[in-house]
Parts: sequence; structure tokens; C-alpha cells
Amino acid sequence: MEVSFEINKTSRNVLFKFLENYSLKQLNTIPEGFSNNLIWNIGHIIVVQQMLVYKLANLPMMVSDEMVEKFKKGTKPEHNVTQEEVDELKVFLFSTLEKTRQDYSENLFQSYNEFTSMSGFTIRSATDAIAFNNYHEALHTGIMMQIRKFI
Repeated sequence: MEVSFEINKTSRNVLFKFLENYSLKQLNTIPEGFSNNLIWNIGHIIVVQQMLVYKLANLPMMVSDEMVEKFKKGTKPEHNVTQEEVDELKVFLFSTLEKTRQDYSENLFQSYNEFTSMSGFTIRSATDAIAFNNYHEALHTGIMMQIRKFI
């Protein structure tokens, strides 16, 4: 499991660099041919991790319902994100992972509602969700690497 957490931390460090190296305008820009922007992808990654690992384990998520509604699957950017929202996402990038690692080590994940992803992978436990989340984050990081070429 430690490897999954380290992979996730590496992924989040890459995402953090986007937040540090791109302006608010660039983070909010939706290039032609894309349906979202850099900041939406980061918010989506955070929300999906919480939904996969916590919500499906019947545990409270660290993110608000409002944040879930903005960034869950099937949404798209409806407004420009403010600097305050960017700062909040910066905190969530790492605080959600630290809490997940702690909760996992304390065996907090006792039940799980099985879920089959769009790619056809069936997640049967929080352990599966943590591992699958790395795949999900990699997909969105790839999209972000494409977006950055056009902003």
C-alpha cells in the first residue's frame, strides 16, 4: 500500500506545480476543442479521490458538497475559479492524501460499496480505490499536459 500512497504523492506534486507555475487566467482558460481547464481537472481529481475512497466506504468526505457539485464527473467549468479557491485546492491536494494515509493505517475503512468504473474496473475495497485513483489521476494529468500546450 505504501507504494500507492507514494505514487499519489508524486502525482499531487506534479499537480501542485501547475498551480504554482500558471496564472489564474491560464488555470481558468478552456482551450478550443477542450471541455474543461487546468483548474477543473485538479478540482475533479481531488473530488473523485474523496468519492472513491470515502463516500463509497460510507465515511465523511473532507470536501464540501458544493465542491463535489462543481467538480464531479459530468460537470464542466461554470465560472472562473478565484485565487481563494485555488489556494483551497492547494491545501486539499495534500491534506486529503495525508488524512487518507492516516485513516488507512488506523483501519478506518471497514466497509465498501462495490463500484465499476467507466473503464470497466470493479473496485471492491478502499485499497482498490486508492490504487485505482492513481490511474484516474494519471489520465487527468495527461489531459492537463495537453491543455497547457494551448494556453
